[in-house]
Amino acid sequence: MTATLQPAARKADHAIDPQFIERWSQRSYTGEAIPDEVLFSVLEAARWAPSGSNAQPWRFIYARRGTPAWDVFSGFLKPGNQRWAPTASAYILIVSQTTKIRDGVLVKAESHSFDAGAAWAQLALQAHKLGWATRAIGGFEKEQARQALGIPADHALEAIIALGRPDPLAKAKLPEDLQAREFPSPRLPLSELAFEGRFPEVKP
Repeated sequence: MTATLQPAARKADHAIDPQFIERWSQRSYTGEAIPDEVLFSVLEAARWAPSGSNAQPWRFIYARRGTPAWDVFSGFLKPGNQRWAPTASAYILIVSQTTKIRDGVLVKAESHSFDAGAAWAQLALQAHKLGWATRAIGGFEKEQARQALGIPADHALEAIIALGRPDPLAKAKLPEDLQAREFPSPRLPLSELAFEGRFPEVKP
């Protein structure tokens, strides 16, 4: 079973802080300039994410709207994301180092993507707390970005984050198919995601 794409009231199965339900991945932004205190606050929140062996494999490369770097980042986006993402105020590319030093030896960092995901979650929640919105973009030309931004070979390109002030009125400016999808998405019930003891039997 998969989550259906339809507007629905978000309701937690169990008691949690409201921020987890209220945050969602929007595409409608005002396009206004992002203040330093907002940009660096969300990056600071991401900095404090947990990571295996405290390796902190995440790195953030950002571009502000209206700068030469903005046009470079926009050029990485695949056509589907170019239809909405340029209305954001900043792009943040999250990369993760795939190696780490252990006992003086360079070894593979098995949890680098998992750890970078934790940093992304904290970034998104801090942005929401400040009244800003985020959406992670996986559809971009990674090798083009690697070459243009000088990203080393031992760093994985995880996602570009669109960050902007949410604007409900901007929804009307989105392509019609995206307007129909611009709402908080539901989640599968916890009973379909969490299992005690072992994974359930998969029925044919």
